[in-house]
Amino acid sequence: MKQLKSRLSPVVESLPPSGIRRFFDLASEMKDVISLGVGEPDFVTPWHIRDASFDALERGFTSYTSNRGMPQLLQEIASYLTGFDLHYNPERELLVTVGGSEAIDVALRAMLCPGEEVLIPEPAYVSYRPCAALAGGVPVAVPTRPDRQFRLSADDLETRLTSHSKVLVMCYPNNPTGAVLSESDLQGLAKVCVRHDLLVISDEIYAELSYGGKHHSIAAQPGMRDRTVVVSGMSKAFAMTGWRIGYAAGPEDILSAMLKIHQYAILCAPIMGQMAALEALRHGEREKQRMVEEYDRRRRLIVEGLRGVGLPCHEPQGAFYAFPDIRGTGLTAEAFAEGLLRQQRVAVVPGTAFGEAGEGFVRCSYATSADQIKLAVERIGRFVEEL
Repeated sequence: MKQLKSRLSPVVESLPPSGIRRFFDLASEMKDVISLGVGEPDFVTPWHIRDASFDALERGFTSYTSNRGMPQLLQEIASYLTGFDLHYNPERELLVTVGGSEAIDVALRAMLCPGEEVLIPEPAYVSYRPCAALAGGVPVAVPTRPDRQFRLSADDLETRLTSHSKVLVMCYPNNPTGAVLSESDLQGLAKVCVRHDLLVISDEIYAELSYGGKHHSIAAQPGMRDRTVVVSGMSKAFAMTGWRIGYAAGPEDILSAMLKIHQYAILCAPIMGQMAALEALRHGEREKQRMVEEYDRRRRLIVEGLRGVGLPCHEPQGAFYAFPDIRGTGLTAEAFAEGLLRQQRVAVVPGTAFGEAGEGFVRCSYATSADQIKLAVERIGRFVEEL
């Protein structure tokens, strides 16, 4: 029998391991580590949401649902999205998925033919490149610039377009930089997308975590609704990462293709999670707002702290990440993160885990308590001073 490794998919074999996971593994072997690396809320899912799931189990809701999702949940998602000036038919233009990650995966598989290019503004969430490659596409990095706080511009996008460009995958508010696009940014990008007939996957999982005002979606721009799939979910704003409930919203033709993949690969999202999501959307506004206010307080705390120990840091306008500039230390992002972890027991993620444009920066999550943030900043200050 041939060596098993030689019989595996060369595409899968070529994928690098997650740069985030390596630092989690290192941190797990050490004591007294403060983690600023985790990209999930530190809050427990609010009690009334958990209680709704318990009640559903007691009443025997343990079956499959419709492939698309529970009709009442689809209706609530449609109603919720109107708050962002997005209007979708719940019976034809929405799909409940296993987290936002599945939505991104099936959207790419539905859109791409082999060899077509996927434009990915970087620094970017770590799954976009692998998912594009697994769907047969060719990932193309679109570097964003520190002097623009890593906001994607129409000019950035134009410089990377070729005759093979088909899909733009964008995430704003952004992971890892905390960047948010302005109305003028969105208008410029929309014109480029329409002019070059690009399809768009807009990952808006952090939409509720926008600190400078209401979140705006590119799908609401003129000419964009029928070429954009909006991806979101319950994980970040409602502290429901482990429930794995996401959704996609978009034009019927694309959503129908996504549904085909979803029904064969997944069948449906778990009913207990869907029942919990229904409760969150119907009655979770107060708890959600309380969590957002706390993130906002921590955001200001960590930015002030990082600047105070000599690390320049633009003020993140969304999500729950700060992205300080460590170039003045003379270290690479990887060396800085590893040295900080080993010497001061603080876990951050090197910016290069999110693409080459992240070199010279590290991601610090402030989804942890204010006391832990203060202690982490003290330790970072000692590390920088010793350098």
